[in-house]
Amino acid sequence: MKLLNRSSFTLLARLPFAEWIASLEGKISVEDGYELLSLAQLREAGSVYLIDEVAQESDFDDLMQVSWEKMFKNELSAWDEFEDYWPQISVLLFEQWFEVQTNVMTFDLSTDPIMTATM
Repeated sequence: MKLLNRSSFTLLARLPFAEWIASLEGKISVEDGYELLSLAQLREAGSVYLIDEVAQESDFDDLMQVSWEKMFKNELSAWDEFEDYWPQISVLLFEQWFEVQTNVMTFDLSTDPIMTATM
């Protein structure tokens, strides 16, 4: 097991995000892999975003200020990559659509090397 020099944000969907996804039904091609998911399924999936290692809990606020927009756009693009049906994004909307959990320490239990892809 390896301790990574990263902390993280975990995003869990809230009802407004699930409702937005449901509103896409019929607008986005099924061939694109679109599948309507319930709020429970979305929350089970969650998304983890690694960030710089934080020394104290208050550091999360600074990192959230510079990260929320990238995370929001990434979550939206997973459902609508061409931005055809995106709402007008704001930090307030982000907070309404996602619960954010903070994690000070990040461990890697895998023995495989970490693979990265630039997005």
